[in-house]
Amino acid sequence: MSNYNELPPNLPIPTDDGAANHLKGMRLPQLALKATNGATIQLGEIKNKLVIYCYPMTGQPNVPLPEGWDQIPGARGCTPQSCAYRDHYQEFQALGAEVIGLSVQSHDYQKELAERLHLPFPIVSDVNYEFQKALNMPTFITAGMTLLKRVTLIVNQGIIEAVHYPIFPSDSDAPWVVNYLKSH
Repeated sequence: MSNYNELPPNLPIPTDDGAANHLKGMRLPQLALKATNGATIQLGEIKNKLVIYCYPMTGQPNVPLPEGWDQIPGARGCTPQSCAYRDHYQEFQALGAEVIGLSVQSHDYQKELAERLHLPFPIVSDVNYEFQKALNMPTFITAGMTLLKRVTLIVNQGIIEAVHYPIFPSDSDAPWVVNYLKSH
């Protein structure tokens, strides 16, 4: 069974396909999404500095990943990415930034993840693809599922000011965002 906390060697590296080029400068949509902390979060209402890391799908213990998952560039690594955000969370707070994870997985699926990994920030469910459609977020299809590509949005006053895409390896994302916030 796979260890979802570690990235296997020789993963294919995603290339910049331009699918996130349009995001910088866009306003977050006025959407209410259910979060793992029990709240309904109005993303477009958050005025603080906000980091939204979007990821395809986290694995669960004793549940196999979709066939060929490790061969999809950028797919593998959602758990290490979430853990990196957890491990850097105090730095984000010190920099005045809120952190939110986002995927199209169900609220219950995400709640299990947040509890298992002891995440101090909420994960929101875009199970109905409202966020994805409003911003035309990049996706891919595997095993009959449409999933978000890994992309991180840095938002200020409701406007996307920076986009990190493609992201590889996944656990390099949180340190990249910390460095961006320190220099901006």
